[in-house]
Amino acid sequence: MFLQNKSTGAVGETIAASFLRKKGYRIVVRNFRSRFGEIDIVASLRDKLSFFEVKARVGVQKGKPYEAVGYYKLQHLRRTVAYFLLKNKPAHTKLSIDVISIILDTSYRPSAIDHYENVCAV
Repeated sequence: MFLQNKSTGAVGETIAASFLRKKGYRIVVRNFRSRFGEIDIVASLRDKLSFFEVKARVGVQKGKPYEAVGYYKLQHLRRTVAYFLLKNKPAHTKLSIDVISIILDTSYRPSAIDHYENVCAV
């Protein structure tokens, strides 16, 4: 079960990175880790730096993927983003925390991709 979740997550992150590139984003880093948590994707678009949490699920039997991003997950993301900013000192003027929700079919192909922007303050 755990390995299946890890592989679903990895597939989701790869799909999300491709999705973002097609929207014009430049991927800065993937899987940035700190003691507070992990940021799946950091990407830039013009003067905005976005921090992405990617959630992928096969089907919706257990709910929509974005529903797994709750209050505590967002708090961990905010702390990790603060650490990233402290460590990297980017020159971007706008910041956002976004969620990419991906529903996969049983062959691990995306059947739906949703991008939720600015889900909480940085």
